[in-house]
Amino acid sequence: MAKVLFSSVAYAQYDYKATLPSKFERLLDSTGLETVVKDKVTAVKMHVGRGIGFTTIHPLFVKILVDRLKAWGARVYITDQAVAGARVRGYTEELLGCPIVDVAGIVGKYFYPKDVDYKTLRNVDVAGHIHDADVMIDLSHVKGHGSCGYGGACKNIAMGCVTDRTRAQIHGLEGGLKWDAEKCVHCELCIRGCNHDANSFDADGNYHINYHHCTYCAHCAKVCPTGAITMVGDRYEDFQTGMALCTKTVLDTFAPGSVYYINFLTDITALCDCWGMSTPALVPDIGIAASPDIVAIERACLDMIDYRKLDMNAIPKGYQLGAEGHLFQRLHAKDPFIQINKLEGYGLGSQRYDLEEVG
Repeated sequence: MAKVLFSSVAYAQYDYKATLPSKFERLLDSTGLETVVKDKVTAVKMHVGRGIGFTTIHPLFVKILVDRLKAWGARVYITDQAVAGARVRGYTEELLGCPIVDVAGIVGKYFYPKDVDYKTLRNVDVAGHIHDADVMIDLSHVKGHGSCGYGGACKNIAMGCVTDRTRAQIHGLEGGLKWDAEKCVHCELCIRGCNHDANSFDADGNYHINYHHCTYCAHCAKVCPTGAITMVGDRYEDFQTGMALCTKTVLDTFAPGSVYYINFLTDITALCDCWGMSTPALVPDIGIAASPDIVAIERACLDMIDYRKLDMNAIPKGYQLGAEGHLFQRLHAKDPFIQINKLEGYGLGSQRYDLEEVG
């Protein structure tokens, strides 16, 4: 079984060494990364957030990680899809002591194209500042995600280590609803029937669906008086397959044992940090997980999130949760384990894991 290290937020006494930052230092010392990163160019891939969001990983933890990596002889930099807003959340080169760079360059044109063949996903453009690194630390903030239910280590790579072209092709896999312009009478009952602001008409009268918001509840199809909107399958499974394939393609550019995963189970919000806003945490903070196995760490994190601990203030008032499945599935109507199954199917790890607590 794969080993997943875990440090809990729970503490036994008021003591510096009992706090999560101190535990994080000991967790890092237990990873074996010292020998992996020595004299290596090491990219820390994280989401630096957007807008007025404030629930990304606290800069203190990022500094602890960077300091450890540098002490071990790594040549470190932090990278994300777009880092213009990093400073707002306290991610500065002055504080962290390393460069912070756009993953594919300032204008997004620094990448290495890789060809794949899965429906609309044909080009995985591996961002240059990922491809050129010897080692990657996949530093992820665990949260919900409107398109795939769950955003963790896989999402951080699949949507954050590539270009806009690749992201667009992955989102093009979502599908799910079909609109027939000839049948539509523009009564807009579908707009009023949607609880998630996921649909709209443009100035030319064309119907559009934002699948990041859509939960496939089919309210729009059910209220349409002319049958202009029909369900054509829940293609969020294709989206998660595309994410897994993209992740594999990125990881294939690294030598074996050169990628390590750290997932923060703190401030677990309903939506991705890319929304540029923060909502209350769905459940109490849990801790930090770390592993060289992406499948194991993703599975362990999902297993630790208990829907019975949901804070109802973390979801919109009047929002109706689903009755079955993981908390993220009840929230977004998308099974978060699909991406885990696909990752395992691509040979990227095992869902069988041994959780080792580092206190």
